[in-house]
Amino acid sequence: MKTTIKLAVASALVAAATSANAGIVIPAGDWTLDINGNVNAYATWTNADKVKGTAPTGGLAGTPDAAGEKNTQGINTGLLPAWLGFSGKTRQNDLDVAFTISMQPNVSDNGAAGDANTPLNRQAFITFGDKSWGSIKLGKDIGIFAQDAILNDMTLLGVGGAAGNSGTATTLGGIGTGYIYAAWKGQIAYTSPNWNGFQFTAAITNPNQGFDSVNALGNGVTLNQDRFGFEGKASYAWAGDVSGKVWASAATYDVTTLASTATADDSYTASAWDIGATVNVAGFGLTGYYYDGKGAGTTVFGANGAYLDATTGTYKRRDSNGGYVQATYTIPGVGTKLGVAYGVSKLDTASGETIADPAVAALVEKNERWTVGAYHPLTKHLNLVAEYNRIKSEGQNSANENESDSISAGAILFF
Repeated sequence: MKTTIKLAVASALVAAATSANAGIVIPAGDWTLDINGNVNAYATWTNADKVKGTAPTGGLAGTPDAAGEKNTQGINTGLLPAWLGFSGKTRQNDLDVAFTISMQPNVSDNGAAGDANTPLNRQAFITFGDKSWGSIKLGKDIGIFAQDAILNDMTLLGVGGAAGNSGTATTLGGIGTGYIYAAWKGQIAYTSPNWNGFQFTAAITNPNQGFDSVNALGNGVTLNQDRFGFEGKASYAWAGDVSGKVWASAATYDVTTLASTATADDSYTASAWDIGATVNVAGFGLTGYYYDGKGAGTTVFGANGAYLDATTGTYKRRDSNGGYVQATYTIPGVGTKLGVAYGVSKLDTASGETIADPAVAALVEKNERWTVGAYHPLTKHLNLVAEYNRIKSEGQNSANENESDSISAGAILFF
């Protein structure tokens, strides 16, 4: 089904899975208003019985709970939270002017009364521009670096990693097992016109706070508020019997320390870049993605990105890289999309780090994921989803690793 979802965060979902039509459109004087969103919920079963040594710090595979229980169940949203969006657009003084405000309520939590969680608030932005010269965005929206990685991930309509985290607002999908989270950031961004499929975006972004506590002294670092982040991307998309898209993006942030000792007063630059492509032909879809970073860490930008050298009192950046490959096939006449994906995120030690340091030995070296999924359009708005996910986390010391398997089944409704 080649339909379009009027949900800003999921603008690329057509490439990932079957989606729904536009939202509820309401003419209102000079404005056209759109109420849109989704509701999704999944039952999940996770087994975390394979633990060797100590589960790595920064590892994403499930672990037994505080009572030692290895099997967990839950009802939760998937990678995409339940969503309620309000947007409006108008044409004034030769400008296209628009706004979007959204909230993300929870479908479940672990509170005794069921009222423990508060909604997320991921979007509040305005845009203005014209197709002749582009557009400008001001406000909070999904980050630019790694944005296409998550929007082309088939688990966006499913669960992916962290299926065992019952009661949370979302699961992880492929975050931390194939790409770094794009996150939600205040930004001022310029997007160029679409020149026969080619387009680029450049932005200054709010340096959302990252934290790293993996070093012998137990100190941390935080993204420095003295400088904006810089993020940008370029892409080329084409249509036809063989359709697809290629893209590349990058991000750079200054980082300064929040050291608990006077010997560590240092700063460094955290940066990353990526490249990806997706191609669709005759019901088959193939997506490939790769990223590389210095000081960018893993899972969330900046997390575990550097090491404090106690001898020099300076932080040394850790290299990280990873990516995913994904293949899908849509059954003709039925619409069911079947998919398989493999993703991995790796984190290297910095110069001077040794596994003799217990904190380094316990640090994650690799998170990898296998996903097998089925996504069936029961109606043009409602999709039934079933997934199997295996997550494995390995520590810098090979004696530390764990693995978990999860099965999820549920539905996602777009409006």
